Amino acid sequence: MVQPSHFGRYAVIRRLGRGGFAAVWLVRDEELDAQVAVKVLAEHWVDDLDVRRRFVEEGRFLRKVESPYVVGVHDIGTTDDDRPYLVLTYADRGTLADRIKAGPLPLADTVSVIEDVSAGLQELHDRGVLHRDVKPENVLFRSTPTGERAMLGDLGLGKSLEAVSRVTMPGGTPAYVAPEQVRGDVLDPRADLYALAAVTYAALAGKPPYGATTLAAVLAVDGPPEPLVDVPAAVNEVIRRGLSKDRDQRWSDVQAFAEALRSAAASEAEAPARRFTLNPWVAATVAAALLGGAGGYLGWQYGVQRQWVQVVDQQQGLSVKLPRDWSASRTGGGWRPAGATSDLPALLVSSDNTAWSDAAQKIPGVFVGVLPEGARPAASTLPAPAECATPPVRVEDADTATATYAGCPAGMTTYERVRQVSGSLVRIQVRAEDAAQAEQVLDSVNYLPRK
Repeated sequence: MVQPSHFGRYAVIRRLGRGGFAAVWLVRDEELDAQVAVKVLAEHWVDDLDVRRRFVEEGRFLRKVESPYVVGVHDIGTTDDDRPYLVLTYADRGTLADRIKAGPLPLADTVSVIEDVSAGLQELHDRGVLHRDVKPENVLFRSTPTGERAMLGDLGLGKSLEAVSRVTMPGGTPAYVAPEQVRGDVLDPRADLYALAAVTYAALAGKPPYGATTLAAVLAVDGPPEPLVDVPAAVNEVIRRGLSKDRDQRWSDVQAFAEALRSAAASEAEAPARRFTLNPWVAATVAAALLGGAGGYLGWQYGVQRQWVQVVDQQQGLSVKLPRDWSASRTGGGWRPAGATSDLPALLVSSDNTAWSDAAQKIPGVFVGVLPEGARPAASTLPAPAECATPPVRVEDADTATATYAGCPAGMTTYERVRQVSGSLVRIQVRAEDAAQAEQVLDSVNYLPRK
């Protein structure tokens, strides 16, 4: 294919991909000076009125949803040779299929992605649209000011719920499609739920649950998929239920599935506490002591406004919940504080980890690190930031010691806390402008020592 120079006012940069019905190009909007994607109908379908209708209908479905978790359509036009095109949000970080090719995803990352995708699907369902082709290739990632977001794209097989309230033509991607969709039954949102459960399995296993390559093979599937290893049993059960051939046995909707998955993933952190003999407190410099392991540990979002995230360390034993806009930068590979003879779990999550070591800068974030065995220190011995001239407020009880440094750095407050979590001593440092948020972060820290 010869690369065109323009689609209307959109200057072509390069081709991003090509399917059976359309090609997608990265372009620059010359009026707004912004990069977007253009999806244009393939030349050999230009005279097929049914394909052309479905292509334009995809744009209408996308326009029904104003959601950050669904690829947006910004414009529609026609090429010089009469092919329709859609101007879409550019997903600059590739697809879930790209990531699965590199191997299974960590559980926390998978839950984060599925929560984003489920939010997009729920928006579609609430507006009377079924996707009908949920698969890793159609889960796209886009950069945000605080990291990235997963989005649902490609509604080429999308249908209105009104249209699927009667018998439909079979269709879908064999490895992810629900059995009732293959049979051409009357459909409802639980068909998309099945596909979402299959995508979840693929993200955790590195392959689809059944590996069907034809629609006929989908109907031959018998029994649940092979259980996933290295995930809580509750996670396997959530996915197994989502993949039930009997849709009445599945979750009620995609949001219920995502919430159950999040709860199941968190279940491993709720095991009984273990007791340790504790040694004396030794202060340590946080930034200098952190080991490698940046990225890859962003956990699942929660809450009605989806403004908070949970982050776990590399071993998925240490976790903390914090405002989403704090979490642009993260390191979870551990640390070796003074007095330790080996690396201990730790993570640093902030809006800028590079600047975190400069305590004079207004960088909101949290450090959490497991300390060597020892006695919990008194609040009076907790380390003070060097530039904090005002004496701290110190509070302690049987399990927790806290020092609060107001106006340090200027306009913010630094909270230093040591507490016992699951029988281990954990150091927590939070910098924030909002005291209530900081208290939530401090109280959210959890640790399950891995056996």
